[in-house]
Amino acid sequence: MGRPQRGQSLSVTIDDLAFGGEGVGRIDGYVVFVRGGIPGDHLRVRLDQARARFGRASIEAVLIPSPHRVEAPCQYFGRCGGCRLQHVDYAAQLGFKSKQVADALQRLGGLPPVEIRPIFAAPETYGYRNKMEFTVARGGLSKNLTVGLHEAERYDRVLDVERCLLQSERMNALLDESRRFFIEHGLTAYEQDSGEGLLRFLMLREGRGTDEAMVNVVTSSPAVSELEPLAGRLAARVKETASVVMNVNPKKASVAVGIEEHLLGGRDHIRESVGGLSFQVSANSFFQTNSAQAERLFTIVLEAAALTGGETVFDLYAGTGAISLLLAQRSRWVYGVEVAQAAVDDAARNAAANGIANCTFLAGEVRFVLPELIAQGVTAQVVVADPPRAGFHPKALATLARLAPARIIYVSCNPATLARDLGDLARAGYRVEWVQPVDMFPHTPHIEAVARLERIQT
Repeated sequence: MGRPQRGQSLSVTIDDLAFGGEGVGRIDGYVVFVRGGIPGDHLRVRLDQARARFGRASIEAVLIPSPHRVEAPCQYFGRCGGCRLQHVDYAAQLGFKSKQVADALQRLGGLPPVEIRPIFAAPETYGYRNKMEFTVARGGLSKNLTVGLHEAERYDRVLDVERCLLQSERMNALLDESRRFFIEHGLTAYEQDSGEGLLRFLMLREGRGTDEAMVNVVTSSPAVSELEPLAGRLAARVKETASVVMNVNPKKASVAVGIEEHLLGGRDHIRESVGGLSFQVSANSFFQTNSAQAERLFTIVLEAAALTGGETVFDLYAGTGAISLLLAQRSRWVYGVEVAQAAVDDAARNAAANGIANCTFLAGEVRFVLPELIAQGVTAQVVVADPPRAGFHPKALATLARLAPARIIYVSCNPATLARDLGDLARAGYRVEWVQPVDMFPHTPHIEAVARLERIQT
């Protein structure tokens, strides 16, 4: 038959899972990506996009279900753009994620066979997130306000979410009380096109080791008098509410980070306890989103670093300094580099709070700070890096290769950029010893992995 056409109804068997969570099937060699498809499914699908080399389709009927298919417990599943793999048995999720790491390393990194250790499963597959970010939007006919998550594939529509299974019941109570307050007080949602309206985001955080909770309301303009009563309402509903803040973002950019912050109640931060250390986390600073798995991740990093006590260590993309402080307990000195000033301030406070004096935290982009350190004669025997999804900036990676530490520990949240960067480091004289996948985010396509590299002695 000829190439399938848009709108056509087709029968397809799913034989793989793409990075991002779509099922992959083939019809006479023509690749079809199917949202919600699982390897082992036999489906009838409708082709929504038909490009030259591949198409995208939606499920019309599950003719023969995959043995990995289960009932998704969330009432919003399929409509919400969040956790896309709830309908996949958890053991199968782990297998698919491990395979994707292996495929990326081989296909994108051009690496020789690498030892991929068995993936670390999450002890909690629901209620594991210590941070959630909800968008505030105009409601429909019966609602004047919506507080929720973006609909699947629709960044212009927000689904009203009353309860999210990925966060704790404490955070769900804060979500409910905040929504009630917004509606009762007639507060308006920000509209990007007109620039009118007040509320933009509701961000919730909690310290799993301390039970402290934070609510951050992101607005388009300062509204302290309007929002100040919210702090009392939240504390009355959830006694662990330790911080209520308002961040003001007057810019068009749709991000939950403000240019100024106002304290509405409690402190401007919450505390978290991981690995025997106490961490101060403010609204705009980064901290690992799954506390239980973060602790396991940090243990893997420390094992891979194999520190003896005399090393100087660079911790690149250091966040609030969690890994830096753990490394500092086993090394001579640690330099933590992080672009967000709020996170650097938190890191310095965290070091002081834990009585750790052998850390220096520097604010700036790694590609600029790293050459400055080298120019000052600072060198490192071990480098730990936890870059964002885009991976290393090419200039930063080239500088890292020039620094030539004996060991590099690369923490990645994106197998594709991990593979790319590991390939470049291999060509610069490093051997990838092993890669350890860690499932930080069950029921989502996201995959975390730790890679250990050793410089090849010449």
